[in-house]
Amino acid sequence: MTDEFDVPTEPRAAVDALATHLIATADRPVPPATNRWLGEAEAVARDATSDDLDAQTRRKRVRQVATLLESADETDDAVADRHIEAAIACCRVVLATE
Repeated sequence: MTDEFDVPTEPRAAVDALATHLIATADRPVPPATNRWLGEAEAVARDATSDDLDAQTRRKRVRQVATLLESADETDDAVADRHIEAAIACCRVVLATE
């Protein structure tokens, strides 16, 4: 379902796309409990985009985002779901480099 979004194949670009997809979910009408998980994932993803991080720390942050996304409940919003699926795909790109 991520056909609608391009998922970068380069890890650093995937980190940036990950943050962008999670930022996009903030404007979607998702349940408050799910929104908390997504908000935390967004904050960690934004941190992962920092130029000050080494590659190992960046991957650690992306693993944290992947865990948070796994913990999130249903969104009941198709657009948010597509952004989350794209974010998960971005996580896979980054974590495949381990």
